Amino acid sequence: MVLTRSLESFGNYCMFLWRVFGVPEKWREFFKRYMSEIYKLGIDSIPLIVIVSLFIGALCTILIKLNINNPLLPRYAVGLSTREIILLEFSSSILCLILSGKIGSNIASEIGTMRVTEQIDALDIMGINSANFLVMPKILGLITILPFLVVICMATSLFGGYLICVLTSIVDVDTYIYGIQTMFIEWYVWFALIKSLFFAFVISSISAYYGYTVQGGSVEVGKASTDAVVMSNIMILLVDVILTKVMLQ
Repeated sequence: MVLTRSLESFGNYCMFLWRVFGVPEKWREFFKRYMSEIYKLGIDSIPLIVIVSLFIGALCTILIKLNINNPLLPRYAVGLSTREIILLEFSSSILCLILSGKIGSNIASEIGTMRVTEQIDALDIMGINSANFLVMPKILGLITILPFLVVICMATSLFGGYLICVLTSIVDVDTYIYGIQTMFIEWYVWFALIKSLFFAFVISSISAYYGYTVQGGSVEVGKASTDAVVMSNIMILLVDVILTKVMLQ
């Protein structure tokens, strides 16, 4: 029963995406909405990203220093380990898990409210492909802006580690800087950026699907927002495992 329901939902999701990725009827309106979604979904998230990244970078530095305080390890290991954790996981996977709560619930509740207030039905009656009109700018907008947010997260997290070194002297500043420069692998940055493209699609498309297919009233919209965030998080973790196995083996 559960398998049948899951397959049915996946089929409806694929049919929904088929409607979403059509040719826009009015390119001018599409680009207007596209730029609006970039600002709403991406630029508005920068303060949250900066605050979280600063604290995570500082915490990573402190915890790594406390747990590898071994005279046999080089002193720059703290900076090196902090950099690897941030580049490989936090700046892409953990960040997207955090953003799915903000962006995913926003998309699902916005489209869900339009569904229950019959605004989507009005678009369909006018002959407009409502899925394409409402959802495609959100998906492409998030895919466009999320890699830039990941870069901001990387820089801010490393700066957070640097800041805690300056304020507490838990690690010598020069040693920390040397550590984040030592044995740098450029592919790890590209790996995080590539993952962010997949995560952006997962968050935006799944959240839009749950909002677009909601039935009922305000209570159902709230439930759809919650379900969208939960499913987005599960799929982010699944995609993360697959991409890590494929791209880093």
